[in-house]
Amino acid sequence: MSPFPKVKGIRQRWLLNSVSIMVMILVVVVVIFSLFTKNYYDSSILTDMESKARTAASYFSTEASSYNSSGDYVTVAQDYVSSFEDGTRIELQFLNPAGRVIYSSNGLTLSGTMPGTGDITQLQNTQAICSWKGTSSQTGERITAVSAPLLYNGEMVGIMRYVTSMRLVDRQVIILTLVAVILSVSILILVYISNIYFVRSIVDPVKNITGIARRIAGGSYGIQVEKKFDDEVGDLTDAINDMSMRIKQAESMKSEFISSVSHELRTPLTAITGWAETIMSGEARDEGDVRKGMGIIASEARRLSGMVEELLEFSRIEDGRFTLSVEPMDIKAELEDAVYTYHEFLAAEGIAVYHTDCEEEFPPIPGDPDRLRQVFCNLLDNAAKHGGAGKRIDTAIFPEEGDVVITVRDYGPGIPPEELPNVKYKFYKGSSTARGSGIGLAVCEEIITRHNGELIISNAEDEAGGCLVEVRLPTGT
Repeated sequence: MSPFPKVKGIRQRWLLNSVSIMVMILVVVVVIFSLFTKNYYDSSILTDMESKARTAASYFSTEASSYNSSGDYVTVAQDYVSSFEDGTRIELQFLNPAGRVIYSSNGLTLSGTMPGTGDITQLQNTQAICSWKGTSSQTGERITAVSAPLLYNGEMVGIMRYVTSMRLVDRQVIILTLVAVILSVSILILVYISNIYFVRSIVDPVKNITGIARRIAGGSYGIQVEKKFDDEVGDLTDAINDMSMRIKQAESMKSEFISSVSHELRTPLTAITGWAETIMSGEARDEGDVRKGMGIIASEARRLSGMVEELLEFSRIEDGRFTLSVEPMDIKAELEDAVYTYHEFLAAEGIAVYHTDCEEEFPPIPGDPDRLRQVFCNLLDNAAKHGGAGKRIDTAIFPEEGDVVITVRDYGPGIPPEELPNVKYKFYKGSSTARGSGIGLAVCEEIITRHNGELIISNAEDEAGGCLVEVRLPTGT
């Protein structure tokens, strides 16, 4: 089990992570700032005291030649201590060679006192300027001391010692540290407020989108999310809105499809049932009526069979069972077979089919002959249903830019421009009054796409009008 509590929600996680990281950064900065400030003040004071000690030692070394005895040297040193002008912040002491205080500039250290600090001990051994930092045994304050040897004819006759309390320095460091802490807390508050605003600008729209998505999942198709930002959240909003509209359109087309299929199935079934009962009851007056009834039954049965086949194809596409049996094929022969198959059937309905072949022979292209023949037959059937009023259908095949191009054109009223982008969608029937399931062109699109081709549907641009369907298939060369 994790020792840390589980934080739920983007807002909580974001604030916890960002604020905790900011707190750690500010703590490190404050600590480094405090240490740097303390070291800066300490080193500055130590450098200043060492400079004073070096100046004093140099002075006495230079003047030593004018003294008659070491006693004169000591007397001058005592006078130097008594006239020290910086006594408010630094105490100047004169010690004998044994390390005992003889005289102090401000009288804070009693005569005869032995400080016994490391600077004195080290100086007695080296006779060089030495420094020491530590805590005073008398006051308990943190102090800094610098000692310089006083030499007369090469013999140490005394020690000049500078001592200062670091109490003011420590207080100054504490004040600066508090200022740094206050600034850090202020920065942290500003970061927290800005993070709250920023996270709210993300979380609130996401919450709204989540609510809308739940409503869409509950059946409120077509509902839209208000877009407030042109960023990733705005892109998500656009995607949700597009999904909602597409689901609405799909549901609308599916409902229309179910209604249409029900009507399409009812009409041939009614005709088949009616004529079957008429023939079985003997109400047909002569052999001509019987043959007419049987023809209607056969025609309607074929139409039912075609509708069922389309539904099966659609089912295979939806569940991924739609496959191709690709083999080298003669595309011209397959198109000619489809045109020949429909020629007599359409002629009986008064529709003439004109096929324009090309002299160029195409090499065998990879494809599924049965599926492509299904596409050609479906396009001819659609041309007869929707453009049969023109009483003419033109087909053609020709090469273009390395592709095989097949066209099927009728001379009917064409397709309304606003419906052209949707005619290949499954279940879409548009404003046409012709009967059908609305999935034939969707199946054709799937077949052509799987052949790496393209199915283009448009209206003819000349005065004769009509719909023009273009199939482009790569030759593979």
